[in-house]
Amino acid sequence: MITKYGYDVFFTVAFFCLAAIVLSLLFVEPKVLKYGILGLSSILLALTINFFRDPDRSTPSGEGLIIAPADGKIIAVRQVDEREYLGSKATLISIFMSPLNVHVNRNPITGTVGYLRYVKGEYFAAFEDKASEKNEQMLIGLENARGRILFKQIAGFVARRIVCTLKMGERVKAGERFGMIKFGSRVDLFVPAQADVRVKAGDQSVAGETVLAELH
Repeated sequence: MITKYGYDVFFTVAFFCLAAIVLSLLFVEPKVLKYGILGLSSILLALTINFFRDPDRSTPSGEGLIIAPADGKIIAVRQVDEREYLGSKATLISIFMSPLNVHVNRNPITGTVGYLRYVKGEYFAAFEDKASEKNEQMLIGLENARGRILFKQIAGFVARRIVCTLKMGERVKAGERFGMIKFGSRVDLFVPAQADVRVKAGDQSVAGETVLAELH
């Protein structure tokens, strides 16, 4: 399944790739040029399908569970001061999403949207620490009876568009899709310092399935 958040890019790229394939078959000579266009168009189409894929996921149940909002590699787990929304010490869990990962983002907990802020920023490589503060990003705060969490959709070096469909006061469910970051990115998740963190740097996360931490 192709994600609805990427229909604009997907269908544009697919149209031009298919048009190039058809035109090269009908009109292009010599054969080396024809096959070159066919090969490049086919590769680009395959990469686009791969990037915008949106598989179904099975989300673990549990009121206090904090589920991964993104696919990718966990590149940092450390203690920080989080004054934007939690207003306290917190544990930062950073997930780097490579171009080969699924890029659809999912809600980490069941709760209410209590904070939204878009920041227009730079485009440093997503794995760099300064990307968390300097890059284009969407900050999202969720809360429920167990507490609050904050997470950021952070644009990477190639990415130029963050998609977030959440609204203030909206009630959301853990594991539900809410948006994506196009063409390489990072998600930073801030959980209360007392939360039981279940992952470490170097682990892989699967959006909507991997339990990152638990609120008590």
